[in-house]
Amino acid sequence: MKKRTLLSWSSGKDSAWTLHILQNNQKIELTGLFSVVNEKYERASMHATRMAMLDRQSEAAGLPIRTIALPDKCTDEECDNVMAQFVKQCEAESINCIAFGDLFLEDIRQYREKQLQGTTITPLFPLWKIPTRDLADRMLSENIEAYISSVDLAKLPLSFAGRKWSRELLKEIPAGYDPCGENGEFHTIVTGGPMFNHTIPVRVGEIVERSGFAYADVIPVNEY
Repeated sequence: MKKRTLLSWSSGKDSAWTLHILQNNQKIELTGLFSVVNEKYERASMHATRMAMLDRQSEAAGLPIRTIALPDKCTDEECDNVMAQFVKQCEAESINCIAFGDLFLEDIRQYREKQLQGTTITPLFPLWKIPTRDLADRMLSENIEAYISSVDLAKLPLSFAGRKWSRELLKEIPAGYDPCGENGEFHTIVTGGPMFNHTIPVRVGEIVERSGFAYADVIPVNEY
């Protein structure tokens, strides 16, 4: 029997490529996406993705999406409790697996595994340990379209915010930083690719600086 699987949806290119891999796995039945959102800003955490954009991505993927709201100033304990309730709900829905788009950060993987430890749900990591330079090249070769939605200003300049993730941009990333942004250098919002049934038209709005990060507002064209 196929494994009923939910995908952790960051809204960025890595989770989108994970979706593409799962779509082509005959042993997987994708049941939907879920995203963690900041309750105060009503945007996906770290990526600063509008709720409207999450809905458009869900539509393009042909899968339902659910959101998990966390307070802006959320303690580890509060976060763990909210996620534990979500996992319990997934078990009740007979979800077999939850997939994540993590690449190589061991502490993040261990945290995911700990969240599911002692449950009937298996964590999946389809991109794990793929060399990120090779992964970036493959994604771009398959016409992934994504925009830089947040930048860690301690690692990259403000000018990266709002730009399309491309081979040209990768040439500008300083040596020692990851082309997929796995160390938090940047985050993206995906707008097109083989995992979607159509490309989402967007415009880049205001770019703001806050707490050492630059955030670019990637807006579906019919949203204001």
